[in-house]
Amino acid sequence: MAAKEATARIKINRLLEEAGWRFFADEAGPANIVLEPNTKITRADIDALGEDFETVKNGFIDFLLLDQDGRPLIVLEAKSEGKNPLAAKEQARRYAREQNARFVILSNGNIHYLWDLNQGNPSVISKFPSPDAIKDHHAFQPDAERLANELVERDYIALTQMPGYANEAGWKNEGERRTFLEKTKLRFLRDYQKKAVKAVQRDARKGAVRFLFEMATGTGKTLTSAAIIKLFLKTGNARRVLFLVDRIELEVQADKAFKALLKNDFTCVIYKEQRDDWRKADIVVTTVQSLLFNDKFRRFFAPTDFDLVISDEAHRSIGGNARAVFEYFVGYKLGLTATPKDYLKQSKSSTSTRDPRETERRMMLDTYRIFGCDSGEPTFRYSLLDGVREEYLINPYVIDARTEITTQLLSDDGYVVETTGDNGNEVKEAYAGRDFEKKFFAEATNDVFCETFLKHGLQDPVTGEFGKSIVFAVSQNHAAKLAQVLNEMADAIWPRKYQSDFAMQVTSEVMNAQTMTVQFANNNLGGRGNFDESYVTSKTRVCVTVGMMTTGYDCPDILNLAMMRPIFSPSEFVQMKGRGTRKHGFAEEMRDLERKADSTELQKTEFRLFDFFANCEYFEEKFQYDEALKLPKPTTSPLTSGVDSPKRGYSHESFQPDSIATQKEQQIGAEGMRVDRELFQKFEDMARADPALAAMVEQQNWEAAVRRVVEELFDKPDEFFTLDKLRRAAGLDRRLTIREIIEKAFGHIPRFRSKDELIDDEFQKFLLDQKPEEADRLREMRYFFEAYIKDASVRKSIDDGHFADLNVNPSFRITDLRAVPEKWRRGIPEYIKDYVSLNPFLP
Repeated sequence: MAAKEATARIKINRLLEEAGWRFFADEAGPANIVLEPNTKITRADIDALGEDFETVKNGFIDFLLLDQDGRPLIVLEAKSEGKNPLAAKEQARRYAREQNARFVILSNGNIHYLWDLNQGNPSVISKFPSPDAIKDHHAFQPDAERLANELVERDYIALTQMPGYANEAGWKNEGERRTFLEKTKLRFLRDYQKKAVKAVQRDARKGAVRFLFEMATGTGKTLTSAAIIKLFLKTGNARRVLFLVDRIELEVQADKAFKALLKNDFTCVIYKEQRDDWRKADIVVTTVQSLLFNDKFRRFFAPTDFDLVISDEAHRSIGGNARAVFEYFVGYKLGLTATPKDYLKQSKSSTSTRDPRETERRMMLDTYRIFGCDSGEPTFRYSLLDGVREEYLINPYVIDARTEITTQLLSDDGYVVETTGDNGNEVKEAYAGRDFEKKFFAEATNDVFCETFLKHGLQDPVTGEFGKSIVFAVSQNHAAKLAQVLNEMADAIWPRKYQSDFAMQVTSEVMNAQTMTVQFANNNLGGRGNFDESYVTSKTRVCVTVGMMTTGYDCPDILNLAMMRPIFSPSEFVQMKGRGTRKHGFAEEMRDLERKADSTELQKTEFRLFDFFANCEYFEEKFQYDEALKLPKPTTSPLTSGVDSPKRGYSHESFQPDSIATQKEQQIGAEGMRVDRELFQKFEDMARADPALAAMVEQQNWEAAVRRVVEELFDKPDEFFTLDKLRRAAGLDRRLTIREIIEKAFGHIPRFRSKDELIDDEFQKFLLDQKPEEADRLREMRYFFEAYIKDASVRKSIDDGHFADLNVNPSFRITDLRAVPEKWRRGIPEYIKDYVSLNPFLP
């Protein structure tokens, strides 16, 4: 035990020094006095504080951290490595109160908690706060009562936009009010948005520090977030707010919205644009990936830098490793999601499974648990059905169109092709809907999709041209095909109106794809429309994407959505469908004021959802929400069961003509839907000299950048760069990814981390995420965590349940496994499978 205590204290001493604290002296007493670096204090000063300064009733303080004036600031209670630091919680609280210290740190050298006695519960931290960070946080005095008593009315945001709006003539005159509001863009909270804010006030008064809003797409989560941000900043319950998103386009979108809504009272910045002076801002918007990359959140931020963290699309932005970012900061947390948890219900099987539906279900459930909603009820809920019922949202008018070929692909038997094998025997190959544009190709089917879409899509009510639309494709290659077909057809229907910009591919491999999504929403993608000079709309009418324009994309004048791909994720389906549910007044884009006033009736009252793969039917009737999910055996063919399967994957291209076989149309009602050194230097120089690659890196378009390196820099006759040659040149004990190489070349990371460093990082993330209570077994858990990642034979023995095989394993034996708490013998492998990529650790 003494050895474990000594080890813990050595670690704690190092962590304090790394955080910028200094020890007063090597005292013989049981307590250590720790100071801010600039504190001028002598032993006489400490003695003047009283006899037995470090001694408290019934014990001694392990570490006492003093502020610049020599006053107690933090009580640090140290436990041995074999104990949970939380066991000293009440003891540390008593010590802190006796010394009039506001903060407590609980640590066993491995797990650490920071506790502000004035606010909430102990929070896990990955490093100790610096003197400056804790001093800054000391000035922060949250008051839940003041927050709860703040009056929030419907004009809460409008009063920030224009404090004296109520005295303006344009507001007082009801006949002019509509024009006044369009000009000033004042925003008023709807009743349900007020209820969401009041729910936070209510729960905060009860001591809650985490909240979750489940609000359907199009119900104004950003506006509601702005009201919450104002509430916390105005009442002094937050000094700075962090708004986390999971995509670059949403980063820009959120920053623009907060500036429009709150700029008169609060400042908002995008972190990557203000890396040197973000501390001057009240609101910092960033992607989770930006902070997670190279552990930027730990290296450049203190846990106390943000008092309110809001996670947009919480079920995505706090999943996996991103959870470490979210949990790093102490203080209030608010999650936003448009995906109902109960969209996927509990599986009847207790067997662990990697089925996407089960992973998704656990992710949703974890979201609720993270935000303290273990009961399954969020802090506030407002569903799509609520929005439709109160006439804020629109349900889709579904056009279920199936061609002769897709009808066969979707059938139980699949599309069966008879061929002759190498041995001369007849072989039957079956293709299912999920094989479309992957193994099964049919140009005629793509043509039919596009023709049907253009023939039956809604038109813009102002100009009569084809309504703004989004098409969801199977892959980037498929998106390119569809955009080409649509442009050719549009040129035939509207001669000389478009120059191959009727439809545009908006996917990650396209340069400036994120900018294109913004331009489409702002009605200038491809330039302005040429049907009516007085009407501002995008010349490009259709964006063909794969998954970029789903979550959180705000473009309310979308009239048509087309699912030219099968969908198997219910949350993805909900998000795609949600791109069309917002209402819109088309008169807003008119330049002629007189004509604008006469066109207020041009409202979006419907949108069409073209479903070419029976997705709606699948989620309504066939998707087994409650089925026990089971994985197929590794040898099982992905082709339809019941048909002879080939021993290798075949691809088939159909040249037969295709046509619509069935087309059903249905307006969804109020009940809704169910759903290498020198060599390396040479490579870096070449990479940085590539302007296209540099642009992709600047935009953080990593998928396109990786593709560019593979296609343009690798395997060339002059410089035969390969990934393996670069890895060997770097002298690494692990695999490198192309993205890491790019990031190193452009200075995003200073060096490549070793395998052991990566494992240390992953284990810390595991501790932050899972918060294991068995603090006395962390060393054993860490050994198992490392062995499972590094040793393929250990993984196989564990996964197959052949534990006896570990008896002959030289690195990790059965006795090592038994030393791991029973819960984590299964929990650690499941966590690694879900959240840790094994590829970097492979030799």
